[in-house]
Amino acid sequence: MKEKIRIKDIAIRAGVSVGTVDRVLHDRPNVSKPAREKVEKALKEMNYQPNVYASALAYNKKYSFYILIPQHESEAYWEEVEQGVKKAMEARRDFYIDVEFLYYKRFNNESFEQQYTICLEANPDGVIIVPVELEVTQKFTDQLHERQIPFVLLDSYMPDLRPLSFFGQDSFCSGFFAARMLMLIAGKDEEIMLMKQMKEGRVTSKQQANREVGFRHYMHDHFPSTRIVELHLPFNSTRTEYDAALKKFFAEHPHIHNGISLNSRAHIVGDYLLRNNIRDVQIMGYDMVAKNAECLRQGSISFIIAQHGYQQGFCCVDALFKAVVLKKKVQPVNYMPIELLTKENVEFYRRTQL
Repeated sequence: MKEKIRIKDIAIRAGVSVGTVDRVLHDRPNVSKPAREKVEKALKEMNYQPNVYASALAYNKKYSFYILIPQHESEAYWEEVEQGVKKAMEARRDFYIDVEFLYYKRFNNESFEQQYTICLEANPDGVIIVPVELEVTQKFTDQLHERQIPFVLLDSYMPDLRPLSFFGQDSFCSGFFAARMLMLIAGKDEEIMLMKQMKEGRVTSKQQANREVGFRHYMHDHFPSTRIVELHLPFNSTRTEYDAALKKFFAEHPHIHNGISLNSRAHIVGDYLLRNNIRDVQIMGYDMVAKNAECLRQGSISFIIAQHGYQQGFCCVDALFKAVVLKKKVQPVNYMPIELLTKENVEFYRRTQL
């Protein structure tokens, strides 16, 4: 076992006082240049590795992190993210870390701006951002850079914003993979369904748009003759309205037996299929939320792609903790694994596993 190096040992080696060593280790003023050089030389010769955890605890400072996240319903992907954030905060409670949630309305730039204004007024030590459009998000991140407040991007990677770090799936690769898995069971189909939730003529996230690019890229290269029929469902509607749209869609496309949703709400279709006892149609979707998992078990959803929302939330807080509290460098780009769940392995999936 490596012998612990004491401050006293460093002082003897450098020929200075214990107080001088302590000031150098904590980067405090009132140390002459010759004395600092002697201490730094001793540290290098002794291969001294500071206990950053002990130092951070001894500093006894409180840290405030903020997260800007879309408003969402329960049992959604974002709920998993929140749980991961809260778990990370609990795991680091000895370091007096507090995380505040700010919720913005999707497709509402004014709401996003209102929430980030609140964040800037609080002047936090670090920020986690689920970004909106690049131009709108950049107005916020430019101010964070001016104030030297580090920020982490979650879900959508925008390198032009120069974040401290990013956590999320490679959306293009995820969509490419999703198409490949879907066509394992739909390879002989002439038509497949692409269910898209829309609001104001747009899909509900940049990540879904990027997944669709990967999805269509695979289909173009490997199944160019397969027709992709889009089903557009409103972002927030009632079950009755969804049922009417689905009934009409399947009546008009009786030859469709497989489809995919590139968001976490494949259960809208899966639940309709189960309630109407339609057994010759399946859909594939994203995220291990409870409603999706139940449809998977009962057979109306064929596959679920898990993207570890819990892990993303935890890791975003942990990255800020390492950078802000421990003064460590963090990995700039962190792609989450792409995992495929079926009814045979869904019970063994642990969304909270890190």
